[in-house]
Amino acid sequence: MAASFPETAISTERLLLRPLAEDDAPGLAEMMADDLVLAWTDLPHPFTEAYAAELARTLAPAHRAAGRGIVFAVTEHLTQRLVGLVELRNTDWRLRTTEISYVTAPWARGEGYAPEAVLGVAQWLFEDRDFLRLEMRTAAGNTAAQQVAQKIGGISEGVLRSAWIVRGETGEVVVESRSDLILWSLLPEDMEAPEPHPGGWHGDHRYVLRD
Repeated sequence: MAASFPETAISTERLLLRPLAEDDAPGLAEMMADDLVLAWTDLPHPFTEAYAAELARTLAPAHRAAGRGIVFAVTEHLTQRLVGLVELRNTDWRLRTTEISYVTAPWARGEGYAPEAVLGVAQWLFEDRDFLRLEMRTAAGNTAAQQVAQKIGGISEGVLRSAWIVRGETGEVVVESRSDLILWSLLPEDMEAPEPHPGGWHGDHRYVLRD
């Protein structure tokens, strides 16, 4: 049997990352009907409620069981509202490395949710699952994703030339063009621990985001 991640949940200061549920389908479909999701991801277009339900019911559990990675729904603690999706993919169990990708709902952008979710997954990978490397690949024009990589302490390792396809809509036609990818990595030693204060560590959050 292939190694695989356990079905689990990850809690951060504001967010809960948990397995997808079929009840998430309407929120997922609404979140994915966005120009930036179309442009920067390789998710199906259109991303329908039927596909979202299949993802939760069948595709995501199969992805985890086969050892390829894991998919998390990202929700707010306060409201339980769905704010994003995080996926680990291309997992190599011998090298203890995996790649992370994410989507943030349009209404939740600019709140720091993406770096908080990615940092939470990184902490879980390194401390609980004994992983040694986390990778991100960002399209050359996707400055928001590059900022997320920088905020979590990622190191830019170089450019993968013409390694991605960027999509856009012209009327009802989806237009595709080639794009470079920037490769980022995060290792356990890249994580920045917070400064201690007189009362001890601040809560359970052992790593901090960079400005």
